[in-house]
Amino acid sequence: MRLTTPDDLPPAVTRPDYTPSAHGVGIVHLGLGAFHKAHQAAYTDTALARSGGDWRITGVSLRSPEPAAQLAPQNGLFTLIERSATGSTARVIGSIANAFCLGPDRAAVLAALTAPTTRIVSITVTEKGYGIDRSTGGVDTAHPAIAQDLATPDAPVGVAGLLVWALNARHAAGVPPFTVLCCDNLPDNGTMLRGLLIDFARRAAPEITNHIATDVAFPSTMVDRITPAATDATLAAAEQTTGHQDAAAIETEAFSQWVIEDHFPTGRPDWESAGAMFVTDVKPYEEMKLRMLNGAHSMLAYAGFLAGCTHVSDVMENPVLNALVRRHLTAAAATLPQLEGVDFADYADALIARFSNPHLHHQTYQIAMDGTEKLPQRILAPAADALAAGQPLDPFAFAVAAWMRYTLGTTDAGDSYALRDPREDELAKLTRNQTPEAIVTNLASLPGLFPQALAQNKAFTQMITARLSIMMQHSMAQALDNELAALE
Repeated sequence: MRLTTPDDLPPAVTRPDYTPSAHGVGIVHLGLGAFHKAHQAAYTDTALARSGGDWRITGVSLRSPEPAAQLAPQNGLFTLIERSATGSTARVIGSIANAFCLGPDRAAVLAALTAPTTRIVSITVTEKGYGIDRSTGGVDTAHPAIAQDLATPDAPVGVAGLLVWALNARHAAGVPPFTVLCCDNLPDNGTMLRGLLIDFARRAAPEITNHIATDVAFPSTMVDRITPAATDATLAAAEQTTGHQDAAAIETEAFSQWVIEDHFPTGRPDWESAGAMFVTDVKPYEEMKLRMLNGAHSMLAYAGFLAGCTHVSDVMENPVLNALVRRHLTAAAATLPQLEGVDFADYADALIARFSNPHLHHQTYQIAMDGTEKLPQRILAPAADALAAGQPLDPFAFAVAAWMRYTLGTTDAGDSYALRDPREDELAKLTRNQTPEAIVTNLASLPGLFPQALAQNKAFTQMITARLSIMMQHSMAQALDNELAALE
């Protein structure tokens, strides 16, 4: 029997401590994926139980119909399995009221975005989903969704187009704007999304530009919870635990963090009751997470995948890779300003423990996707700061070399894999049948990727080239051994 009610569950499964249907919808979420279900939906579930309010969520998938097809027959309910090194717990989440896919459910999605009861639109579409030109902060007109929405602004398919259309429609109807809450790993994500929408509006709906610039709130956030993609094993574990089939079940780590700029003119759920931290400036927390957790994640994903490690925990069991992860965390921490109440060494130790969790099967190949979107803030920004401060560059050079080796699309054994990068075709043209020196030169020249100071620094590019040469001419295993020897 499929999971459709929170009532018929074993005692070991935590159920919503409120009646979901008694609470109205106040949030529309764009990007109805595993991370949202493990993070924002879980925080909102707790907030509803502790403080109530009409803050349930209408979840929207912009592309795939699968998330809505999984959740809709279950009345939005799903099992969240939280795994730590010492064991697992399960809870059923009741905060999602509706689940739609933009394509077949367009009318319902647009109605939700324009409803006066919608006071927050939150977003998790990954870095590549926004169509931001990193060099200008405005729209990337070559991004498929941006290009389509600029051509047909009354039938939007992307984040910027949808939000501008909805804010325009609300303004015309005299409905106050919703708060736009970006929850993706972008630097200063609220400000970045504000700039994107203002630029899009200038091009597609100039009459609403000033309203967006002056009246719409864009609080920045930092989100943190390692959440692998669900597998058949996830669904089997959920059924065994709950006694019900659950097509929408996910698993995640026990740790969770949410730091939010407290700027919600039309109200918000009591997320602090669920552990969220409200601050006046998110940036220091955001940079710590992007440079340490996400930066180390990217490095270990490229090197680990090419070294034959399927999961992050496999990487941490490899003593060479383990040492390189620790080195990267130390180097990243050195680029950060001191943060009151935070010991970066303790944070690094906690990350090592989280990465080593043997019960969380987070694939290196999953983390490795979208490298051109992730490297600027995760690896290259701290590398530029390290260069300016005269700090060691070896950890960053190794991480960049591992990414460049990954862009070749074949393992050391000759097996092919898809890069799953928005610039995949461009990367292929710049790397195919090229020498290591040419690859470094070509990729360092990609628009919007390398800071100029790094791209033009011969010492840094030579450090990358030396490592890439070993990876290409020998193997990733040999490159790892060489890197470890340099550490000793």
